[in-house]
Amino acid sequence: MVTSRKGGVVKVRDRMTREPAVLAPEDNLRKARQLIDEYGFRRFPVLDDGVLVGIVTDRDVRAADMSCAVVQEKRYEDYVLDRVLVGGIMTPNPVAVAPDTPITEAARIILEKKIGGLPVIEDGQLVGIITETDLIEALIEMLEQAASS
Repeated sequence: MVTSRKGGVVKVRDRMTREPAVLAPEDNLRKARQLIDEYGFRRFPVLDDGVLVGIVTDRDVRAADMSCAVVQEKRYEDYVLDRVLVGGIMTPNPVAVAPDTPITEAARIILEKKIGGLPVIEDGQLVGIITETDLIEALIEMLEQAASS
């Protein structure tokens, strides 16, 4: 079990990204690409009226965007960017965790499901996202602390 310096179990809430950038099912591919470029994130929870309904990744966006590479004309690229909706490319009903989930359990889920991150839900509301990057950062900190002890 991974523990903090104070001896308590490290929870998802201790390492998650709070208030992640989100998309809605009716957002188009252009907006998804803009968020990826703007934030540099690789996954976005998809909310419909505040309820988590899916997750979309940079890989999903690139796969949908590939149709733009096939058709070289700018007008077709614009058509695809404006008409393809997030709801059509997202993974519906993603696995999620609670803020009090031990970080080791979140890591195990990410590893077993071969996914890059988990939305964090509390009282039916999205409160964050825990990603493989967050887990690696936690691991590095813990290893550095152990080495300096």
